[in-house]
Amino acid sequence: MTTPSFTIPQSDPPLSSRQSLPTMYDLPSDNPLEPGLPDEFHLLQPQLLLLTFQPPNWEPDLVFSAADLNLYYNVRHPQWYKRPDWFGVVGVPRLYDGHDLRLSYVIWQEGVSPAIVVELLSPGTENQDLGEELRQPEEPPTKWTVYEQILQVPYYVVFSRYTNQLQAFELVDGHYQPVTLVEGRLPIPPLELSLGLWQGSYRGIERLWLRWLTLEGELIPLADEELIAAKQEASAAKQEASAAKQEASAAKQRAEQLAARLRELGIDPET
Repeated sequence: MTTPSFTIPQSDPPLSSRQSLPTMYDLPSDNPLEPGLPDEFHLLQPQLLLLTFQPPNWEPDLVFSAADLNLYYNVRHPQWYKRPDWFGVVGVPRLYDGHDLRLSYVIWQEGVSPAIVVELLSPGTENQDLGEELRQPEEPPTKWTVYEQILQVPYYVVFSRYTNQLQAFELVDGHYQPVTLVEGRLPIPPLELSLGLWQGSYRGIERLWLRWLTLEGELIPLADEELIAAKQEASAAKQEASAAKQEASAAKQRAEQLAARLRELGIDPET
């Protein structure tokens, strides 16, 4: 949604950033020195966000979201990246250049910043995720700085599985401001969606999950939920049809019994 402004060194004649800077094919998509996912929740929760991120005002082929994918953000330091637990983008092709699965999300190639970033708090990253960790000299900027000042991501959300606390921030005049949730949800009008907590079962795990909903608070259904709902609707329709058939049969039987009684009394039921 946000298109950040970048100043890059120019050649003569000037080259575009797509020509002069590394592409996702040139940049590493993983780092063997970094640990993997801290727990199973960091696998399942982003999956649920990815599957329910369906902005109704955008065509599906112009919506991209990813979990644990390198996000390259600095044209002057093209090797620097952050790896959000989940982020969503609108206004870019679902596939890179319209034909390939992404290895990473490279901002100077894509030209569009994420509309929202979600970080799942864990003991080792909580201070950085909440912007409470100071940047050390000669080190890359913190996540908070990257999302707020460099990429200017409009919405930033952090969620703790340990406390079930959802904290949301909106970019206002270049700085993140805490957002007061509406009935426990974060409304995002530009996406015609809201993000909130849902008590339910996902992949057989019953707990409180972070999940996408409509602005009115209705769940964005998963494919299996849609199938179950369709089966239930078909079953209900079948039961209604059966009940109507039984009622019609009973009404016919009552009419026949009444006609027979009238004949016994010498009355023609047809007159």
